[in-house]
Amino acid sequence: MVRPIRFTLNGKPVEFNLDPEETILWVIRSNPETNLTGTKYGCGLGYCGSCTILLDNEPVRSCMMVAEDIEGKTITTIEGLAREGKLHPVQKAFVEKDALQCGYCTPGMIMQAVGFLNRNPNPSRQEIIDGMEENLCRCGAHVRIIEAIEMAAKEMKTEVHYED
Repeated sequence: MVRPIRFTLNGKPVEFNLDPEETILWVIRSNPETNLTGTKYGCGLGYCGSCTILLDNEPVRSCMMVAEDIEGKTITTIEGLAREGKLHPVQKAFVEKDALQCGYCTPGMIMQAVGFLNRNPNPSRQEIIDGMEENLCRCGAHVRIIEAIEMAAKEMKTEVHYED
């Protein structure tokens, strides 16, 4: 049964009439009021990470969560990371390090990396590798992805006032 679900989406309070069992991935991608297609459908089973978003600043697989799980919470998608036309340091580093090929996994990789760096602002290379292990890239850009996250971590330390 459809009912109103209230949450914050990319910094804006929203209320949508949703089936409480509809996955967040489809709420974000196919709702005509959002039209946010950066979050990708990959495996549909929570394994690949293409659908990763931030839920209350923690990375989660949107294909594995349903609408009733987000009542009163805050969601950030890839579209919500940039502020006032300025890319988030992780987005910027992915561009500068060319940490993508086809780009399909990139939004999920970036969202996972942002959540990871929020929890661990000074990671070692091995911690980055371990923190990104469950996000899959078929193109093999993993080395550049790790380098981009290292670069972003350094930049985020200097941007004291940046908040998600």
